[in-house]
Amino acid sequence: METKWIKPTEVKIGVDLLKAGEVIAMPTETVYGLAGDATNDVAIRKIFEAKGRPADNPLIVHVASIEQAEHFAQATPPVAKRLMEAFWPGALTIILPSNGRASSLVTAGLDSIGLRMPDHDAALDLIRLSGLGLAAPSANRSGRPSPTSAKHVADDLSGRIAGIMDGGPTGIGVESTVIDCTTEPATILRPGGVTKEAIEVVIGPVNLDANLNDETAAPRSPGMKYTHYAPSAPLYLVDGGREELVRIITERKDAGKQVGALVFDEEPTPADVTLSLGRSMETAAQRLYEALRTFDETDVEEIYVNRIEPTGVALAVYNRLYKAAGGKVIRSQEEA
Repeated sequence: METKWIKPTEVKIGVDLLKAGEVIAMPTETVYGLAGDATNDVAIRKIFEAKGRPADNPLIVHVASIEQAEHFAQATPPVAKRLMEAFWPGALTIILPSNGRASSLVTAGLDSIGLRMPDHDAALDLIRLSGLGLAAPSANRSGRPSPTSAKHVADDLSGRIAGIMDGGPTGIGVESTVIDCTTEPATILRPGGVTKEAIEVVIGPVNLDANLNDETAAPRSPGMKYTHYAPSAPLYLVDGGREELVRIITERKDAGKQVGALVFDEEPTPADVTLSLGRSMETAAQRLYEALRTFDETDVEEIYVNRIEPTGVALAVYNRLYKAAGGKVIRSQEEA
């Protein structure tokens, strides 16, 4: 299949492909999404096929207005309305009861649906001009680091999808926060671009889903099941701070391994390749997937990163690192 390269000014090309039941990659403020008509079973199957994505993993439907979101929802409770008014357009996906208008493939057989209004002009133009709600998981092969540039999409999906709209690098760098408003209180299923603390300012206390780190639970949100966001080399979280990270890296190099390190400062390590995520968690979120993909261009056999305290934006960064590591955490010698 030829994959067309589409400029943001060529929205009609993208609209025509979407209306024809094709799928295209579109930029958002979080990561690039692989978009298809949320009501079209054929288009949704193409999304799953292109990504190699398990069919029990639900998709988020992207809309251009609160009214369009309500077109897919059985009901919109007041708490959801307050979240929409506070954070849309933006990096917040809201789970509501589904009315069945979206393909059952989108909801993975659940009676709920995830809805979001992206804060990106090109994505909103595609939705408005097509008149479609767009199901759009991240535009990468399943399990790989999510794409934060059109090049990342092409690396994974060129020849597998009809088009890629190049909107430049994304801003936030990690996926949207997913909050389930069918529970009381509401429950964050996936941490992301909108923090728990910001949400609680608007609607009061919310729960964090107990299964965030449970690989065996049936997923109610994208990113809750299976190893996600992973580079080719195995990644390990390290408890115990910089000294413990350096100790493990030195030990693995002495064992003859090519070692990579991810750090949250600009200081070097003994690793063969050291990549910095920056000193702020906002910068770390922006750089994370680019860094994980960069390791794939090196000869590193193992990657190590310090475990961080999961609060604020760091909750989303930690969640992605934990999923990329497949839950592998190395405890410090003091804890052993």
